[in-house]
Amino acid sequence: MRRADFHYDLPQQLIALYPPEERGSSRMLCLDPVNDSFRDHSFRDFPGLLNPGDLVVFNDTRVIPARLLGHKQSGGKVEVLVERITGKLQVLAHVRASKTPKAGTRLDFAAGVSATVTGRAEDLFRLEFTGYDSALEFLERHGHVPLPPYIRRGDEATDHERYQTIYASRPGAVAAPTAGLHFDEHSLQQLAQRGVETARVTLHVGAGTFQPVRSDELEKHVMHYESYEVGSEVCEQIAATRRRGGRVVAIGTTVVRSLEAATTAGVPEPCRGETNLFITPGYRFRCVDALLTNFHLPESTLLMLVAAFGGYARIMAAYKHAIEQGYRFYSYGDAMFLQSRASPE
Repeated sequence: MRRADFHYDLPQQLIALYPPEERGSSRMLCLDPVNDSFRDHSFRDFPGLLNPGDLVVFNDTRVIPARLLGHKQSGGKVEVLVERITGKLQVLAHVRASKTPKAGTRLDFAAGVSATVTGRAEDLFRLEFTGYDSALEFLERHGHVPLPPYIRRGDEATDHERYQTIYASRPGAVAAPTAGLHFDEHSLQQLAQRGVETARVTLHVGAGTFQPVRSDELEKHVMHYESYEVGSEVCEQIAATRRRGGRVVAIGTTVVRSLEAATTAGVPEPCRGETNLFITPGYRFRCVDALLTNFHLPESTLLMLVAAFGGYARIMAAYKHAIEQGYRFYSYGDAMFLQSRASPE
């Protein structure tokens, strides 16, 4: 397949620039696993679509305030987006400036608050912060919420809470695992009351999630690496779910990539490292049985993964339906639930 196969036209007004007033109040499009029809739901219906004995897997990564605005010693403006923390005070970051900063350049973000460029790692810059005990402390004091590039506004006070899942616990992401933004305490309680188990993995979403696929031929695209961890507890829970005939339900594409990267012989094994798994139509899923996800950018790797899971024709038709029905798209937008394992087309 080619990149252009995943193009669709989205009216600008359907891009959600703000979250809904309440978590859980979004709409949810469900794909019927029997006849491929579409059903329009509220996300509040989600727990009722699951069965006792199913296992819902969340990504517990926490978004860090990774965006910094400052200037070089020469006075030129600079914008930094931290990709990952690599040491106590060291990070890898994207740096936008009128001229590429060289090693030794100081970047100032506030009075007496700065970072020094120490080198390059391909497209990323190595930076070292000063004046704080850790890079995370530096970012918490001076960073901004790294809203996606299609949300063309500055971060606001509400974004510090709403661009974060309520169960986020492990700092490291520079983009939210957005399918999880719909959940509130009530929906989690409903899952428990229904006899649905929950588990967690960690994948620290990188800025590469927004990078376009530049090659027309998908097999030539090089996927970005992201840090992930699948622990022994979730592996044991998945094995138990299989034994009782339950389904593994992934909350978001990051959970899919984590579990599929960890699976070698039908069930995942505990692992910790980096993955650049690129899932496209034709991929045979080994672990995940159902998926809750948001609506993704045209020609993006995320849309390709969802098309692989739900079937290309079905997903593109579902997107057409969502546009016609005025669903809200992207990170702060509505959700889609795919209830069966994909059959490659």
